[in-house]
Amino acid sequence: MIALGALLHVKHQSRSSLEITIAVLLPVVQATLAVYLFRAGGQPDRLLEAAVGAGLMGIWSSVLFGSGGAIQNQRWQGTLEMLILAPRSPALVILPITLATALTGTYAMIATLLWGRLLYGIPLDFADPLAFAVAVPGCVLALGMFGLLLAATFVLLRNANALANPLDYPIWLVSGMLVPVTALPGWTTPIGAVLPTTWGARAVREAATGSGPVWPSLGICLAISLGCLALGALAMSRVERRARAAATLALA
Repeated sequence: MIALGALLHVKHQSRSSLEITIAVLLPVVQATLAVYLFRAGGQPDRLLEAAVGAGLMGIWSSVLFGSGGAIQNQRWQGTLEMLILAPRSPALVILPITLATALTGTYAMIATLLWGRLLYGIPLDFADPLAFAVAVPGCVLALGMFGLLLAATFVLLRNANALANPLDYPIWLVSGMLVPVTALPGWTTPIGAVLPTTWGARAVREAATGSGPVWPSLGICLAISLGCLALGALAMSRVERRARAAATLALA
């Protein structure tokens, strides 16, 4: 059910001109900025890391805004009530939507790597290609589960973008997707440590550059995401009961 739901919502997103435009252009712009940033900083040897980091930023943006809009879009289309009335947990109904946004964001990783290779000649010399091929899907899956918690939180807002917009850049910043966490103030370290984005980005970067062991980082990322999945399912159930009791499902 989850697989079919994710496939359905991937097809649905592919019909949206706004989603396609953002998915195609945003990763390329971020990759270009990242390459020039690292070149200006006198670090041309880290261009592969810049391309990978820009791809992770694209995946995170897709998950964040897709999860934020998961409930809102269903509400606007008049299908939210039918989804909640389905004889299954609301988490199982919303999870395919968040997974679909993560799968759509996978294009960002492919696009930034190809853009860097074709335009800037960045060699795609991964330190551990097999680990990279495992770490990227693992990171996508983890972010999809994290997206369920975001969707459960955003359901309490009439306009989820009000919360999604200010979360985009701060999260990828403290997660070390492009800028090393060691370059950030010390108070950001505990914040990044509890986010699956931090460990997912670390796993992908370690697989690409060989800067550390991949599997412990990926394991921690998946463990935190499973916790987010459990919290998101609990939150969705409570929100559903609250909306049913108050008869405000379309407005809650």
